[in-house]
Amino acid sequence: MISASCILALGLFSSALGKHQYEGGKFSHLRRLQGELGGDEERLIPERKELPKRSAGLNEQTCTALPGVESALLNDTSTFTFKVQTLGSLSLAWVGNGSGVLLVLTTFQVPLFMIRFGQSNLYRSEDYGKTFKDVTHLINHTFIQTEFGIAISPDHSGKVILSGDVSDVGGFRLFRSQDFGLTFVSTDLPFEPLIQILYNPGDCNKLLTLSIMMDLWLSEDFGATWRKIHDSVCLVRWGPKNSIYFTTNNNGSCNDKGMLHLRKTFDYGKSFHTIATRVYSFVLGGRFVFASIMTGTSTERMIHVSVDGGETWNMAQLPTVTHEQFYSILAANQDVIFMHVDDPGDSGVGTIYVSDDRGTVFSKSLERHLYTTTGSDTDFTVIHSLRGVYMTSVLADDGTVETVITYDQGAKWQRLRRPENSHCNTDTSTNRPNRCRLHIHASYSTTMKMNVPMLPLSQPSAVGLILAHGSVEDADSVLFPDVYVSDDGGYSWMLALKGPHHYAILDSGGLLVAVEHTNLPVSQIKFSTDEGQCWHTYNFTNDPLHFSGMDSEPGSRSMNVSLWGYRKDFSKWVVITIDFRKLLTRDCTEGDYVQWLAHSSDTTGSNDGCLLGYKETFLRLRKGSVCWNGRDYAVTKRLSPCPCTLDDYHCDFGYYRPENSSECVEQEELKDRPLEFCLNGTTEQLQTSGYRKIPSSQCEGGFQPVRKETDLRKMCTSNALIPYSLIENSSTNTALIVMVVIAILLTSAVAGVWLVKKYVCGGRFLVHRYSVMREHAEANKIEGVDDVDPHYLCPSTHVCVISSVLAGMLAGCLFYYLRWKKYNI
Repeated sequence: MISASCILALGLFSSALGKHQYEGGKFSHLRRLQGELGGDEERLIPERKELPKRSAGLNEQTCTALPGVESALLNDTSTFTFKVQTLGSLSLAWVGNGSGVLLVLTTFQVPLFMIRFGQSNLYRSEDYGKTFKDVTHLINHTFIQTEFGIAISPDHSGKVILSGDVSDVGGFRLFRSQDFGLTFVSTDLPFEPLIQILYNPGDCNKLLTLSIMMDLWLSEDFGATWRKIHDSVCLVRWGPKNSIYFTTNNNGSCNDKGMLHLRKTFDYGKSFHTIATRVYSFVLGGRFVFASIMTGTSTERMIHVSVDGGETWNMAQLPTVTHEQFYSILAANQDVIFMHVDDPGDSGVGTIYVSDDRGTVFSKSLERHLYTTTGSDTDFTVIHSLRGVYMTSVLADDGTVETVITYDQGAKWQRLRRPENSHCNTDTSTNRPNRCRLHIHASYSTTMKMNVPMLPLSQPSAVGLILAHGSVEDADSVLFPDVYVSDDGGYSWMLALKGPHHYAILDSGGLLVAVEHTNLPVSQIKFSTDEGQCWHTYNFTNDPLHFSGMDSEPGSRSMNVSLWGYRKDFSKWVVITIDFRKLLTRDCTEGDYVQWLAHSSDTTGSNDGCLLGYKETFLRLRKGSVCWNGRDYAVTKRLSPCPCTLDDYHCDFGYYRPENSSECVEQEELKDRPLEFCLNGTTEQLQTSGYRKIPSSQCEGGFQPVRKETDLRKMCTSNALIPYSLIENSSTNTALIVMVVIAILLTSAVAGVWLVKKYVCGGRFLVHRYSVMREHAEANKIEGVDDVDPHYLCPSTHVCVISSVLAGMLAGCLFYYLRWKKYNI
């Protein structure tokens, strides 16, 4: 059986840092499925089987079937078949936000006697994938690149770019649309593209890409014209305020990592500034720029961080970490950085460190963090539905993998609670008393080829809601993980669906949908209107589908979901789109929402719900309300300030929190040693009681620990921090500095000439000091002293001038030496 898979193809934020990768990402606008394709279009609404009288769900004894499901969904289920009689691929791209426009590109290629033969078909839907129209004629039946053929603007303005291959006539061509793919304008490229077109997030008319010759090309008019702005470019990224960051190598090879130069431009390539040398790789994240810099003659490298766009750098300061250990940026926001550091010996585990607001001084956050040495995969997951919440996996002492969660940006971590409705042998006589804890499966499980079809899912508009695959530490649940749901940001969990599923969040959390992950054909979709407590079923076809993937419009606000797959003959791509809008017969009103205090555990306490300095009270949909949030739904919350407590502080540099403890203690290896770190080129000594305020905490008063950084006025630097080796100005700036230095030296020389001529070769003070003849004249204020023959002390004019120049240059050198001492001691 031929299988198909959905892969992320647009909107990724990822870049290699040495051994590891920084992985982050936003919801993709583009997905691709690989497999057999088919090709004519049809609209099918097959007969349906009767819906079971009761809903299918784990809590079936308390759930009742929703009335009118069959009739509500029957007329809003559409089927479309793409018929192309050969192997190929299919790419999906959502255009805009709420526009309902979906572009589907089918492509196939056949190599024939050193000649590549290919064909593309472009389809367009205006109703969220219910119907499609073949619009291949809009691109003149041109073959579109499979790997990076569709580029959608991130500003939802309706801009679309297709990269076409017309190499048979000598080049490559762009098809550009500014009206959601309704019309296209073609533009021939003066180069062959290597990567997908990159939009400037601040101005989507500005585009970047690399050619196969590693040249960097820029367009300022939405691809109508292009100009080359740099050659030998290895990696390029748009930065804030229209800036462009890229690495380049003078010898033209990108394989020679560690010898790259990191450069940037603020004026679209009119001028450039080299901000770092000996670069292995770089990443932009939050307000930080990261660069992995070679620090020695071998393969040693250290991560350096800048908060001003690369103008100044600091080496990441982590206690008791050596150059031989590998680093990886796990996450970065506007406040802090999470960094993984491998333990020595390639053990597959390491330590997570969390930074201060400068992104420079790090403290220990979590030990034995799982991070594979082969695929560099980690379970580190950002929970988008609540601030400051992250999940990841650790390797327990008994060799088992456990999930831990933090609610305060890494200040404290704790294991997940056991779901109340899960089944597990709790026999205390076993050697594993903690075997019933819930473990969430993420990237590590997918790397291990486990039966986990989807990663944990959360959305900003669905407050507190998390869907994830998990197991409760028994063999069956590990091999066939179940779907668990948390409605409070990970504090409590509920077993929602048995076995692995594909799932999606619709209507800002008001509707959840799921399809069983199986090798057998499927004909049923499950859905929940109460955040996963009760699940109902709908038989969407009488002709079961070999399911390949499920897709909905990014942002979790849609009510439409599309199921992709094959019929029995495996020769045709089929999409079945279900519109759940009519299932929710009314709009939500004020009475459908209740107040919910996040992070609440003890409602009797005055500080209940206080986290990172304030309480957050949200308006959330009642679980019993079957209504439509709508596309305009906005998260509503009320903030209440809190006094500072221990929970508002990370452990400081050199300190850590032992397991199940709120207090920070000094690391054993640093006891009775001064806490020093290198910042801005000088050694800073830290005097601390062990606590550093979490950058995003807005608490006031309360617990205020003593903390002081003292500049020891002692220069500190690694090889990579020496200004002339790490920071290298452009040729224009260098020339300007040279001219300024020459001007100062010349000025010093002129001043020296004046001083020597005035006071040594003719000045009153020096002449009368050394001339016994004129002592009486000076004493009696005799006029005409300046008429004394200067040759008496300077018999040669040339000697006087040379002495003057040397004196001036010596004064200039002394001036620079004193300034260097002032700022570097």
